[in-house]
Amino acid sequence: MNAPRRVLLLGADGQLGWELRRALQPIGEVVAAGRAQVDLGDAPRLRECLRTLQPEVVVNAAAYTAVDRAQSEPDAALRINAEAPRLLAEHAASTGAWLLHYSTDYVFDGSAGRPSRESDAPNPLGVYGRSKLEGEQAIRASGCRHLILRTSWVFAARGENFARTMVRLASEREHLRVVADQVGAPTGAELIADVSALALHRLLREPDLVRGNAGLYHLSSSGSTSWHGYACHVLRHVAARGMALRCSAEQVQAIGSAQYPLPAPRPADSRLDCSALQQWLGVHLPPWQPQVERMLDEAFGLRA
Repeated sequence: MNAPRRVLLLGADGQLGWELRRALQPIGEVVAAGRAQVDLGDAPRLRECLRTLQPEVVVNAAAYTAVDRAQSEPDAALRINAEAPRLLAEHAASTGAWLLHYSTDYVFDGSAGRPSRESDAPNPLGVYGRSKLEGEQAIRASGCRHLILRTSWVFAARGENFARTMVRLASEREHLRVVADQVGAPTGAELIADVSALALHRLLREPDLVRGNAGLYHLSSSGSTSWHGYACHVLRHVAARGMALRCSAEQVQAIGSAQYPLPAPRPADSRLDCSALQQWLGVHLPPWQPQVERMLDEAFGLRA
């Protein structure tokens, strides 16, 4: 019997990493490394980890995700989001390992007027998006066996996210103001993890499936909404489950991005065209609403 594949999971303590711990179990022996074990900003330590473990699959769920802080900390963002993926890709290229890496809708400027495709030219608006794009480019230039999944508006029951923040604020305040001119698809970490495991299973069985640009796919829930629509859906759901709120969905004011200025510009349209991934894997990506509702029920212990 062949020994199980060794899978190194980086960023194991994050929202996505926590779900990947479960989803990757059928792939092989999962070595889950959080930031305390491997900090992607510490290149020597990362190299030593790779040399010691010699993984056959590296799953990089770690990233610098502080979008606004990245504007004033570009070196830190680039070190974690661009230089670390380059190092991982170089190792994978030299050992023949697979590298699964996650990227973002922020590599686009959101001006296409339709969901962005993998073939569309990226044009990040801020440091965070630029750092993630450089990470993608380094991986693809390395020649390693890789899969890059761009996703958007990630949430999970574990950790902080937009939906949980809206519930907290609506419990404290009588009125909320939420941006309504940015659209995208809230995407559950559980969905991303399950699709990731399915994709890796296919690749490990049929390694010639990914060649060149085919190593890049978009992955998000189906459907779309604005941040305002997202907030209203969240508040309606928890209220229907009996949670007491000071601010109802009807009291959430829709505002424009200009009324809520932030250090980093955001793409107005974060929708991703996921048809290539669905065709390759033969799956239908589910709508965002039931995923969000399930997450809220789990996070707040709600029952119908």
